[in-house]
Amino acid sequence: QNLVRLSDLKMPNCRIERYDSKTRDRLYKAFGYTYEDVRNAIIPMAKNSAEATAAMGTDIPLAMLSDKHQPLFNYFKQLFAQVTNPPIDAIREEVVTDTCVYVGSDGNLLNETAANCGVLELPNPIITSAELVKIKAINRPGFKVETVSLLYYTNTPLERALDHLFVECDRAYKKGANILILSDRGVDENHVAIPSLLAVSAIEQHLIRTKKRTALSVILESAEPRDVHHFATLLGYGARAVNPYLAEECITELIDKKLLDKDYHTAIRDYNSAILHGIVKIASKMGISTIQSYQSSQIFEAIGISKEVIDKYFTNTVSRVGGIGLEEINEGVEYRHSHAFDPLGLGVDTTLDSIGEHKLRSGNEKEDHMYSPETVIALREATQFGSYARFKEYTAMVDNERRPHTLRGLLEFNTAGVTPVPLDEVEHASEIVKRFKTGAMSYGSISQEAHECMAIAMNRLGGKSNSGEGGERPERLGTERGSAIKQVASGRFGVTSEYLVSAKEIQIKMAQGAKPGEGGHLPGKKVYPWIAKTRYSTPGVSLISPPPHHDIYSIEDLAQLIFDLKNANRDARISVKLVSEAGVGTIAAGVAKAGAQVVLISGYDGGTGAAPQSSIHNAGLPWELGLSEAHQTLIQNGLRSRVILETDGKLMSGRDV
Repeated sequence: QNLVRLSDLKMPNCRIERYDSKTRDRLYKAFGYTYEDVRNAIIPMAKNSAEATAAMGTDIPLAMLSDKHQPLFNYFKQLFAQVTNPPIDAIREEVVTDTCVYVGSDGNLLNETAANCGVLELPNPIITSAELVKIKAINRPGFKVETVSLLYYTNTPLERALDHLFVECDRAYKKGANILILSDRGVDENHVAIPSLLAVSAIEQHLIRTKKRTALSVILESAEPRDVHHFATLLGYGARAVNPYLAEECITELIDKKLLDKDYHTAIRDYNSAILHGIVKIASKMGISTIQSYQSSQIFEAIGISKEVIDKYFTNTVSRVGGIGLEEINEGVEYRHSHAFDPLGLGVDTTLDSIGEHKLRSGNEKEDHMYSPETVIALREATQFGSYARFKEYTAMVDNERRPHTLRGLLEFNTAGVTPVPLDEVEHASEIVKRFKTGAMSYGSISQEAHECMAIAMNRLGGKSNSGEGGERPERLGTERGSAIKQVASGRFGVTSEYLVSAKEIQIKMAQGAKPGEGGHLPGKKVYPWIAKTRYSTPGVSLISPPPHHDIYSIEDLAQLIFDLKNANRDARISVKLVSEAGVGTIAAGVAKAGAQVVLISGYDGGTGAAPQSSIHNAGLPWELGLSEAHQTLIQNGLRSRVILETDGKLMSGRDV
């Protein structure tokens, strides 16, 4: 009887604040909107009620190495479960998911009383501007709403702005507020907004330190969030609900300009639904089935943020690589603001920038990609004509120390005091390449010709090609056209006794570097009859592998599968593919104890096929972190000699190897 539902609240007699076209264009620039954000994220979600997919693989610099002032969201990578407590199958197990959130005072968690139920129930943490107006105007016993501005004067130190924000929140608490709305409305020539993620997390940590956390709920009203990862981080760091008012206005503008043919209310609802399903999928990667459990969970690893910022404003977040502080974050805010409001009073170009975050764009102001026309042509000509000089030109481009893209790009070889050995004493190249393996690319995601070409090439070199999770045609098994490594994934596509017996190595795929916590996805239009025959499926029907192996829910279950595969082919080595993340060393130790002979640590930036964009750019970690952690953990537990350790993901030159 104390529970209040959002649908029970009446709409007050007040209009929803809207912006004119000129102001809206300035806000797009001030909050860092790009052409890709609108074209590849907002439009597909508003149109299809689903997050857009893109080709896997990312070759731009990590956020901390980019000179393009990337949003703070991009410094946080989603964590995920693998092997033990595996991810939930968000598609087939949707019945166990719950998206309701509750706003108000949590009450005494140790004393179950009816008064604890005096909260506002929201069916969706992504709320519209109309719903936020209803919440602001709530007039019910037990509810008091206060709005706190995230704005501060330009040229004010960000730390001072955050301290002022804490004072305002404490003042609202003393007035009796139990719902706090953080709002960044009102940005103009003289005012900028604290980055929404920093503000939400800073308030969360402040409320915890001052022991007010269960007395207040935070709702964010912000122009900044626009894609799934943005909302996931905001909820993960303390927001109960988020109102993306500028994304809503963007959808309205798209409809007005005939770029989106849809009813306004339907488009907003479908956009919010797409965001919600994306958040549910991200939560399911950790085996979490309710949004309530995901809120304030901080299931992310930060890469490239200083220890001082992490300790104070993102307390207890995993962070192994330092980087930017408040000063650099403020520089990004001022940079975007100056492109929206010229401090000299001159005109500004409010056209959305196309920076080429996923696909390469030419120009000096674009993101730098490792794969560019120059590098591709250089590599093709080097291999086509056998030109070592051309290959050195290629490696000079991808290993450019002035423009590092990766963590390993920051490392230098320690050759001080080292005496070089004669080249004829070094292991011959023909022996070194026997250690090389191709990445796992399934038949279906790539063509038969490409799949067989790699198998033939690696077999002739003495290396190993990997079949991927799509199986192989029976006539290839045991021939030069057959892959030496046969992969067993959660979908078990194409896995037969003949398939396993023909392998020199059998790889159990627990996760995929480009989209950990999700299964492989082959769209129905690519499931041709010959593909379906190889995979023992139906032509034209999409093939989606479950995120977990439904027979592996513990390290003991994995040990059983390893045992079964060893009995299926006693001559083959058993490999387990894991993905780089914090804690992967513990998983690797368990895999070694389970009887695997090879452990592969996969990086986040490789992959073939398709995946949601939020997964491609924001899930998984560089292999450098996972590989070093696994190596050290295995040594500490006396297991390093039991397994061969491998890695993959954007290995593009001899320096990487």
